[in-house]
Amino acid sequence: MKNFKDYKNNDKKENLKLESIVVHGANGVDPYTGSLSYPIYQTATFKHPSIEDRTNYNYARCINPTREELERTMCILEDGERGFAVNSGMAAVSLVFSLLKKGDHIILSDDIYGGTVRCVDEVLNPIGIESNRIDLRNLDLLKSTIKENTKMIFIETPSNPMMRVADIKAICDIAHNIGALVVVDNTFLTPYFQRPLTLGADIVLHSGTKYLGGHNDVLAGVVVVKDESIGDKLEIQMYINGAGLGPMDSWILLRGIKTLALRMKKHEENAIKVANFLRNHEHIEEVYFVGFEDHSDYETTKKQSTGFGGMISFRVDNMENVNKILNKIKLITFAESLGGVESLITHPISRTHTEVSEEVRNELGITDTLLRLSVGIEDADDIINDLKQALE
Repeated sequence: MKNFKDYKNNDKKENLKLESIVVHGANGVDPYTGSLSYPIYQTATFKHPSIEDRTNYNYARCINPTREELERTMCILEDGERGFAVNSGMAAVSLVFSLLKKGDHIILSDDIYGGTVRCVDEVLNPIGIESNRIDLRNLDLLKSTIKENTKMIFIETPSNPMMRVADIKAICDIAHNIGALVVVDNTFLTPYFQRPLTLGADIVLHSGTKYLGGHNDVLAGVVVVKDESIGDKLEIQMYINGAGLGPMDSWILLRGIKTLALRMKKHEENAIKVANFLRNHEHIEEVYFVGFEDHSDYETTKKQSTGFGGMISFRVDNMENVNKILNKIKLITFAESLGGVESLITHPISRTHTEVSEEVRNELGITDTLLRLSVGIEDADDIINDLKQALE
């Protein structure tokens, strides 16, 4: 079997655009049979040729060919050196946090997914890892928050749910001057619109459940690293914790990635139309969408990303209209998660961000009238008409 560098440096892959790479993946086809759909290697263990000879494969907790194809594909897409596919987005977050030890300090975005907040508050802090959550758009605040023991800066950009955009390259420059790692949660934009490792980040992670899979049918997480030595550390943690993604789920994620470029284009196209409709509706007080030219972080987005994605948050004028939307929508679904082909809407204060303290929610603007909309790939007019009729 080839090693990963053979795949990453393959002239065929280097000369392809991302739209083609997502379709063909790392191997592209099964090297043994020529199967166009990469096989699901549903096995727990592998035969050794002899005591002297070894293959690349031994035990599925450590390595599986289907998962390996997914990991190599994600490395090519994110321009990384090592990839790890795990069984959820939170497993990806936990794997990255395993690099920290007692006495270390981590700085995170203040506006961040509630599950990540829970992991920091209930897992990291109790074992002696210090943390601060701040507005990472404020570079002076970041510099003043850094301590001698700061080892990691964790960015979620655009942030969830307030759609704040942090300057990845500027933060990397600050972090690397003190020897700290920079981690970017790239779930919202995916490598189609944003590639943090090319901007200087050390680690990028995804909830693969969202846009990578794209069909609300698989739980998965992905971590890609730029440095082999970091990859070696994460590999050991993978062996110990057994969080590796199963072959069937790896195959489902590979299949979803094949249409990533098409879907992300449509998500963005629809989001722009829906965001403009919401902005002009009498019962909507504010719309948070990074594609608006007057968004406070628009220039940062244009500098580091090639698109705006399909996520919108918006503030309704009162709870009566919040309830009307959530109870009367017909096409859009009131549900958790995001990034699937179907449009999903949620109420962050009561669903995705219950772990965030009331004080912090109020500071960020996560109030009872805030809704988050993951714009799907349905006809844009149908999405708009559904919101319109719900607000009548």
